Amino acid sequence: MKRIAILTGAGMSAESGISTFRDSGGLWEKYPVMQVASHTGWEKDPVLVNNFYNQRRKELLATQPCGAHKLLAQLQSQYHIDIITQNVDNLHERAGSDNVLHLHGELMKVCSSRDVENPKYWKILNADNYEVKPGEKAGDGSLLRPYIVFFEEAVPMIEPAAQQVAQADIFVIIGSSLNVYPAAGLISYTRPDIPIFVIDPNDVKIRHNYNVTHIKQSATPGVEQLIQQLQTL
Repeated sequence: MKRIAILTGAGMSAESGISTFRDSGGLWEKYPVMQVASHTGWEKDPVLVNNFYNQRRKELLATQPCGAHKLLAQLQSQYHIDIITQNVDNLHERAGSDNVLHLHGELMKVCSSRDVENPKYWKILNADNYEVKPGEKAGDGSLLRPYIVFFEEAVPMIEPAAQQVAQADIFVIIGSSLNVYPAAGLISYTRPDIPIFVIDPNDVKIRHNYNVTHIKQSATPGVEQLIQQLQTL
């Protein structure tokens, strides 16, 4: 069974109605990024940061996986699929994908602010309990914080993601501008000459020496076209 590694970015979830951060009209135009998504911002005003992510969870709970999320889940019957997502939503999982690696954290998870990667202090939130209240604490007595990789913090899952890309027979990039590092550097871990598909309606800058097919479509029609092309490989 061939292995396909799939990197998904904001353009994937935008089709479900999730607000993007960097595009025109995105969240960064409404909220100063360093106030709500940086380690410095968290230390300065944890209540503001938790309230920001409380609102993001409320938005997520009102959305559903788009057609592209569902199509990728269906591909699992024909290929070994590793999804590497820059998105913090759980739409891939809700669509039925089994192997999902979150590079930038998970919106529906909160953690210790002292020991972020300790699963002992992780808490999974749900529709009935999606808010972190001011002063709410983790099991180690520190403030609960979003399980999100803030700016100024390392990306702990980048090495496992690189390993998945290095093992892939096909690499697919959906809805990512490839402007955000270290995720944008994952393409450099592909084996020589494997097929690489980029699904994005916009131009995406990629070094010319990769075997790239650019499908200039949004997520769902792009994945439909991808599936047709996979059948010819």
